[in-house]
Amino acid sequence: MPTLHWIGKDKIINHHQDVPYKVLNHQYGFSNKGKTETPIDSGNLIINGDNLEALKSLLPKYEGKVNCIYIDPPYNTGNEGWVYNDNTNSPQIKKWLGKVVGKESEDLTRHDKWLCMMYPRLKLLHKLLAKDGVIFISIDDHELSHLKIMMDEIFGPYNFVDYFCWTKTSTPPSLANKSRKTVEYVLCFEKRKTSTKYVAELGDGGDAPLLNSGNPLAKIKFRSEDVFFKMSDVTFPAGQYDKCYLHQNITIKNGYSNIDFELTGTFKWIQKTINLEISQGTTFVIKSDKFSMRFLRTTDSYKAPTNLLKEKYFTTTLDKKNEGIETNEGAKKDLENIFGKYMFDYPKPTSLVSFFINLIENPNSIILDSFAGSGTTAHAVLNLNKQDGGNRKFILIEMENYAETITAERVKRVINGYGEDSKAVEGTGGNFDYYTLGEPLFDDNNNLNENIPIEKIQEYVWFTETRSAYSPPLEGCPKDGVVFLGNHNDTGYYFIYDKDNLTTLDYDSLAAYVQQKAERYIIYADNCLLPETFLREKNIEFKKIPRDITRF
Repeated sequence: MPTLHWIGKDKIINHHQDVPYKVLNHQYGFSNKGKTETPIDSGNLIINGDNLEALKSLLPKYEGKVNCIYIDPPYNTGNEGWVYNDNTNSPQIKKWLGKVVGKESEDLTRHDKWLCMMYPRLKLLHKLLAKDGVIFISIDDHELSHLKIMMDEIFGPYNFVDYFCWTKTSTPPSLANKSRKTVEYVLCFEKRKTSTKYVAELGDGGDAPLLNSGNPLAKIKFRSEDVFFKMSDVTFPAGQYDKCYLHQNITIKNGYSNIDFELTGTFKWIQKTINLEISQGTTFVIKSDKFSMRFLRTTDSYKAPTNLLKEKYFTTTLDKKNEGIETNEGAKKDLENIFGKYMFDYPKPTSLVSFFINLIENPNSIILDSFAGSGTTAHAVLNLNKQDGGNRKFILIEMENYAETITAERVKRVINGYGEDSKAVEGTGGNFDYYTLGEPLFDDNNNLNENIPIEKIQEYVWFTETRSAYSPPLEGCPKDGVVFLGNHNDTGYYFIYDKDNLTTLDYDSLAAYVQQKAERYIIYADNCLLPETFLREKNIEFKKIPRDITRF
């Protein structure tokens, strides 16, 4: 597979792991009844803040949950006159590049800067996307070729779906103005191209065993999304199976494990080869409780199709004539009708974003836009919900200072209705919560930030342990839920924390706090006075605060 190299890539390739985790601060809720101080908690969010940090803050609740992503990032044209600064020399990004890439950033070309800006954001978007999720990215020819290769690296070349071509203007180019372009592109990738329905119905033909006796024993890690189980609502405890050893307790829901897991066995391939096979579309399947894994390769005779998207659109040019999709001119008129004045030069029309959302045959999907601009994606979601009674949710992230005055304000007017006389548009109804980025969870000394509410710390710790969203347990919660986080896969999680005092795990605290029976216990505290032999006997793992809290 071709790879793309640019100045600063070595500094940026894992930068998404170093981005500080910041909490989200609720500012207000909004519905057609007006503002509320308390959260509405409907699932519709508008977040003002750096989109890289905001994406990181979404992980505990939304990793693997977003069904559709549409983004309209800077095209890197060098045009600095736009309201949305379509140039990576903007103060925010320039400052960020200086911190992360270092002195090399002073020598970066415009393309290098753009790639450095996009790469970690795409890595986090990939994490947030559901196993059957789809991402659409608007772009023009300035960065189209670079974006495709970068997406191949992050999402895998096999998961590429298609290029969509959108006729963006009704004014054709001419010899006198050859720079005027009539077409832009939308790049489409799926998180996992193989149809789970197809794999589930597949018979025993066309596949081969992954285990290969005679090879040395090896431990291989599999992401939950890479192995499909022909069963559901089944729990596999850690232990020895027919020809391999499972290292974690896992639960199968909808054909997939609830967590990443490791197997030890005599495999046909090493970890590097397995990762390469996955990137090229190979599907791994476990068909029985023997836990014997098989694999299916994509060949000319076997194409793993997708049943997620409506296939009829993949070769069409998107324009007003054949699909009812507006142009930039139409989108500008819509914004002028909403706000009563000129707003943006090149907004995306609601009909374009609606087209892509409507390809996802799920009326309850979560739609994310991390370059929200004027709020077109939320407008499209609200329109579609009104049309078909769906319950789609939107998450918008906008880093510029107009997130409140334009992005959120547009959504408010769409909810309530806008325009006058013959141009009046009825409100869609709906609601959202408006957030800003708060403080980091860890301070400069890598200790827990004492200003962070305990429930935010609990949410973070639970996610790092279980990779699932946190819901406070209904019972067994001494001190209002400060200690007992919950049970997950027969493991009880406890977090003994007091920002004003050192906490200790000893016999007294164990008797006072650990009241929920489990096969295993993970207990966080500042200190532990219990003997190692006692911990092993009771199947307790002690984790020291803050040292043993995972950073992700």
